[in-house]
Amino acid sequence: MDDRFSQQLKKGVLDMLVLHLICVSPRYGYELLTLLKEQSQGLFQLKEGTLYPILYRLEDEGLIHAAWSQGEGRTAPKKIYAPTPEGIQENQRRQGIWAKFGDTVDRILQGGNEG
Repeated sequence: MDDRFSQQLKKGVLDMLVLHLICVSPRYGYELLTLLKEQSQGLFQLKEGTLYPILYRLEDEGLIHAAWSQGEGRTAPKKIYAPTPEGIQENQRRQGIWAKFGDTVDRILQGGNEG
């Protein structure tokens, strides 16, 4: 499924998925990479070079904010991403758009070649 079509589909939904996971609970980068891979059964196996530009873009849009956690013991501090109130609203808006989009595509595909 690594053809051009599937790559474009993935690219179109990654911002929405990352924002959603952060809205569910504040997260750090590696945790997001792991969740995306696990919850998608490997379909969204991202590299850091793909994830971090998404995080920076969401932050620039005011949908998330980042803060450094205090490292405990030998644990290094981690940058934790959390939603802003605007990010929570935007997450809900994007999910509504996605639901309508998916329903529409499914309806067309199930309708076949009617004319």
